[in-house]
Amino acid sequence: GRCEGGAAKRIKMTAGKDGGGEVPDKTAKAPTVAELFDSGNESESPSSDDDDDGGLEDFIRGLVGLKLGSRGEDGQGEDDLVDTSQPLLSSFDLVGVAEYIRREKCENVIVLAGAGISVSAGIPDFRSPGSGLYSKLQQYGLPHPEAIFEMGFFRNNPEPFYTLAQELFPGDRYQPTTAHYFIKLLHEKGILLRCFTQNIDSLETQAGLPREKLVAAHGNFDSATCIDTGKKVPIDEVERAIFSDDFGWKQLKHKHDGLVKPDIVFFGEQLPHQFFKLAEEDFPKCDLLIVMGTSLVVQPFASLIGRVSQMTPRLLINREKVGTYSKRRGGYSSPGMAQYGFRFDKSNYRDALFLGDCDDGCAALSRSLGWEEDLNALAVAGRAR
Repeated sequence: GRCEGGAAKRIKMTAGKDGGGEVPDKTAKAPTVAELFDSGNESESPSSDDDDDGGLEDFIRGLVGLKLGSRGEDGQGEDDLVDTSQPLLSSFDLVGVAEYIRREKCENVIVLAGAGISVSAGIPDFRSPGSGLYSKLQQYGLPHPEAIFEMGFFRNNPEPFYTLAQELFPGDRYQPTTAHYFIKLLHEKGILLRCFTQNIDSLETQAGLPREKLVAAHGNFDSATCIDTGKKVPIDEVERAIFSDDFGWKQLKHKHDGLVKPDIVFFGEQLPHQFFKLAEEDFPKCDLLIVMGTSLVVQPFASLIGRVSQMTPRLLINREKVGTYSKRRGGYSSPGMAQYGFRFDKSNYRDALFLGDCDDGCAALSRSLGWEEDLNALAVAGRAR
């Protein structure tokens, strides 16, 4: 049968201590906690609430160590046990990835998605001078742009967030992009294990992706909670408070005995438990990793690319190279990339690259797979709803 992770069968075997057989090395793991929004080099750690999931505590403890490629008790690391002399892909481009998907019959593809997959939907970014969302909030005297996503600031002055929410709230004004429908197509083909997204726009599910296939690392606008009582609040009431002139956040606060916030992750808040649980469960199974539209700068979300086996191919679809490996001290784009960053140089044996818009990359990969008509049909049907 197929080995878990698709390419695990290529990992070299080491002799057991008793010499009686070969023992596969367990894949080392890199740290994984979701980055919080696009906030420069800041990172966020989860709080250490007690949890019934016995493996979660060990998982979080392991995040700090950047363990990928670390040496075991026998002095060997995974790099010693992996044969990188033979490329996993016939070519390090979309054609090579398409050929790999067909040849290996991939069935556990993971997608990591960032803001780049929603750009063509018309969702404005945060920092572009003049047009960015932050620039529209200068009238509120923010101490710094990210304050709008800080719990302390929100408690003292909810008005800026509710103003910003008018631009972020999903609905008919924003429609899924070709990249969103491509993720849905992977599910339709039966090969998508999970999509981990940094986005809070819910366009993945709007494109038809089942909720159980999506991990919203930063939450989204699908639900809301009163931060003072902990009680859930119907999201349609929150939508009314955001857009209505006669029912704003003050009325919502009065009705529910406290401030109400959509369930998106603010700085200082714990990330969704589902993120940690599924990151630990899913990445060892992954047989192809597709990374789209993310800067991979802010740790520790960037380290998700290192949680797959070193014998699992990875594809980056982005306007520029990000998350790259470098031997030069300080030359990597994020801490830890020296261990698991993309290798687009002569040492490359598994990393494919498409430089350009996410929509173009997804469309081109679909053509290489012979799925172009399927992708177009999904998009047409989705936009007709």
